[in-house]
Amino acid sequence: MRRRFFRVCPLLLFLFTSLRAAEPDALLVIVGDQHSAYERTAQFVAHIDRLRAAHPSVPLAILIDGDSLEYGNIVARRSAGAIDFAMFAALATRAPTILNLGNHEPEFYAVDDTVARLRATGVTVISNLVNHATREPFAPASTRLRLGPREAIVIGLATDRLHTYRAAVRPSLDLADPVVWAQKNFPALLSTAPLAIVLAHTGVQADRAILPLVPDGTLFAGAHDHLRFVHHAGRTLYFQSGSWNEYFSLATLRSDAAGPHWTVEQFPIALTDPADPELAALIRKTSAQHLTAEDTAILGRLPAALTPSEAARWIAAAVRDAAQVDAAAIGNTTFGAGLPAGDVTRVAFDACVRFEGIICIAEITGAQLAAILATANQTPDTPFAERHGEYLAAAGPAAPLDPARTYRLATTDYVASNPDRYALSPAIIFKPHPTLRLKAIAATALAAP
Repeated sequence: MRRRFFRVCPLLLFLFTSLRAAEPDALLVIVGDQHSAYERTAQFVAHIDRLRAAHPSVPLAILIDGDSLEYGNIVARRSAGAIDFAMFAALATRAPTILNLGNHEPEFYAVDDTVARLRATGVTVISNLVNHATREPFAPASTRLRLGPREAIVIGLATDRLHTYRAAVRPSLDLADPVVWAQKNFPALLSTAPLAIVLAHTGVQADRAILPLVPDGTLFAGAHDHLRFVHHAGRTLYFQSGSWNEYFSLATLRSDAAGPHWTVEQFPIALTDPADPELAALIRKTSAQHLTAEDTAILGRLPAALTPSEAARWIAAAVRDAAQVDAAAIGNTTFGAGLPAGDVTRVAFDACVRFEGIICIAEITGAQLAAILATANQTPDTPFAERHGEYLAAAGPAAPLDPARTYRLATTDYVASNPDRYALSPAIIFKPHPTLRLKAIAATALAAP
């Protein structure tokens, strides 16, 4: 039994191996873009317990880089995030927990009410969001974090893209360009910080401009793009931890002759990992209270589970076929969770396909299509220089493409109206299809034999 458990939980190999090595100065568990992913929430909390048990004398803290809640999760919506707030309380009892507000934190309450409820769980809230009515910040932009004999300054930044926040809270927000805010405030906040930590829920496009503004050796966690990777910039570490509780990042602080330095490793959270029993029971109870027969209706079956990236590409291929075009490319954050093996319920489907979209079609050259496909379907190994933030999950023809030939490309109306988000030429003219919609196409593909 023990050998089988080690195979399905590789983190334990790391933990027990670490016990035989010199203990680190501190450990930070960092996640972002959790989006009420209840299928792995209790497992995430259990991972914290195993880390604490394996390193009982090492300072440990938990950092959450925004978007921990998800309006699109029907259980979260109907329970006003009860499971998420229970997770915050569970984490805060185990280790100091800091949450940087993302655009999805105020999913069920006003921003000030959300902050008060978060603080009531024991979590420390940071953000550079400002209340439009009072001109006062909703929370401090920074906090001090004691890590044994060392102290860190932790700064939180939020995206300034107003349309990504829930419509009801937009009038209450006074948003700052995160790059401009960092230029103005980082010198005073970080110039003398013993350890500098940045939690930026702003996306790669902004983070790329913020990186030169931080002291060398900063631990810089990004989020908002639903990416997972680690990038070294001198002694500074910039990384994103993925989404939907699929992974967490473990930042380890050690010291050498040059001073303190960080390393970051990323570990999967499997559905089969041991779960915190109390939180698992709450998830079962709350789901049973709020799910209806319509929510649990089976839309189709899959022979094997699809990861989020696999599901996104599979649906992009379904759009390509339904639209009878050469290629389809859909924004990666349109998608959330993957799809399970076997029966796929309406709840699982909606967790995967988060947003509806009108299918739009454009005619482009082979050279344009080749450039689009070259930056699509990014992975943790994609070079940092090729990242521009959110990317396109695409299905297209095999290379080589004829650069002079005309190809037809399908996407959603969101991508068509926000080409800068995906490094698309604004000269590409998309026309909406009169009948095709993303969710209907994906549901039809799922129901097919």
